Amino acid sequence: MDNNVNMDREKAIELLEGYVSTPHIKIHSLATEAVMRALASRLSPGDEQMWAMAGLLHDLDEDHCDWKNDMSTHGPKSIEILKDHNFGNEEMYNAILAHNPKNGKKPETKFEIAMYAGDPITGFINAIALVYPDKKVGSVKLKSIIKRMKETRFAAGANREAMKAIVKTGISFDEFADISLKAMQDISDDLGL
Repeated sequence: MDNNVNMDREKAIELLEGYVSTPHIKIHSLATEAVMRALASRLSPGDEQMWAMAGLLHDLDEDHCDWKNDMSTHGPKSIEILKDHNFGNEEMYNAILAHNPKNGKKPETKFEIAMYAGDPITGFINAIALVYPDKKVGSVKLKSIIKRMKETRFAAGANREAMKAIVKTGISFDEFADISLKAMQDISDDLGL
């Protein structure tokens, strides 16, 4: 399947607005879109739109999952919604599944690993920003991300294993963090981060 079939961003924004009610999940989704687009530029040039749409729509099922009791439905329900709207393709669906290992899909391809790692780093960078006086992503420095990754108690909710998996794509964690940070800084003012 052509990687760019049914990957219209305007339609994706409509889906996000129609299915996600929590403002911080919408902001997280937009941040993940930027991170995934930047990672695709480095790891899979030509696939930027598909990677970005996976980042934007990976939490589309936010209002439809039992977050406390059964995380295995997170991902598959997003894919059901996307298929109902004839949006995306199998490669994108696999990446969305891979971002949540509790549904049984282990990340294998560069795209899947990037999605698995690209999702939590947005939250991790935001958590680091909260440490700084102005509480903005623009204040975060790469060395701070590297330092905080070594602190086991900082941002306990961040999936460090996912972020560390990025080396399987052929880039270092430092480069992954740098790409992600720059992508988020580029859009941080627009999102109020």
